Amino acid sequence: MQEILKKYSDIGNCPVRNVISHFSTKWGLLVLAMLGEARCLRFNEILHALPDISPKVLSSTLKMLEGDGLVSRKLYPSIPPKVEYSITDKGDTLMPILDDLIRWGISQLGK
Repeated sequence: MQEILKKYSDIGNCPVRNVISHFSTKWGLLVLAMLGEARCLRFNEILHALPDISPKVLSSTLKMLEGDGLVSRKLYPSIPPKVEYSITDKGDTLMPILDDLIRWGISQLGK
């Protein structure tokens, strides 16, 4: 029992804390799920699909996901600039887990 308690109390090495720290924002998993389905979206497409997110928060969420290697960003040198975001192979490995979580939410939480 002490071993179990120690594992979860270790701030730097707790597996749950490590996962939560990457997805603790309101938007990270939602944006990742959208990109997982669509495969590639422009910034404004994501912004318009989520009317309750600000451009600043979306930008920081995408940067976080890109920093974690889950999303890639491609900038096209055009005027106005065109930026596309795609899910990476690493991000794709999360999709079955995220799909299971979504299905569980639908069946258990009724939404």
